[in-house]
Amino acid sequence: METGTFDISHVRLGDRPLIVCDVDDVVLQFIDPFQRFLLSEGHELLPRSFHLHGNIVSKDGVALEVIHVSRLIETFFERQEEWQLPLSLAAETLGRLSATADIVFLTAMPPVYADQRRRLLDRFSLPYPLLATRQPKGPVVKALHGVRPLPVAFIDDMAVNLHSVREHVDNCLLLHLMPVSEIHRFAPAAMDDIQRIHDWKEAASLIGRHFTEADAARSLTAANPTA
Repeated sequence: METGTFDISHVRLGDRPLIVCDVDDVVLQFIDPFQRFLLSEGHELLPRSFHLHGNIVSKDGVALEVIHVSRLIETFFERQEEWQLPLSLAAETLGRLSATADIVFLTAMPPVYADQRRRLLDRFSLPYPLLATRQPKGPVVKALHGVRPLPVAFIDDMAVNLHSVREHVDNCLLLHLMPVSEIHRFAPAAMDDIQRIHDWKEAASLIGRHFTEADAARSLTAANPTA
């Protein structure tokens, strides 16, 4: 399968529910290790908006130029294996969910750094297929799920990604999992019908309920095909 020029043909789904999951600040810590990385480079994140550009300053408090910030972000992704760790309960919860559902990681990261991310995820027993792209996530999830009559869930920390999936995928459980941090205080809120959650224990509960309810609805439809 391809969506635009983005190849997803290596992802093979079974006849099971699907969980599509963001990575940074959802499965792997991002903002905390990125802040530590900046300090090691002699810089600091001073959040005044929900952006990295414009909020990273030098030792004397001067905001770094856009090109400098972009290079710092790229360097962090190059060295992510030195800095990033899983969020609490992420690996354990996804391991349990994988017994009954397919899991795909969809990360908004330049694909050139996908090999580093693959090694990092594998190190923490997170072996699920990885898609790295800057494209909108809604069309990618739609291409993955297609018209399968099976439940699907999507987890992300960014409202824009949740809204994109909401627009393209019907009946998808949308979960907004966002860390507590200074910069996330400025994050846009997701639409009212998108569930805000605080940890992977809550995610597992809502995903389990969604899959159970979807199974019950399909069974009812099968029993009453003319209803």
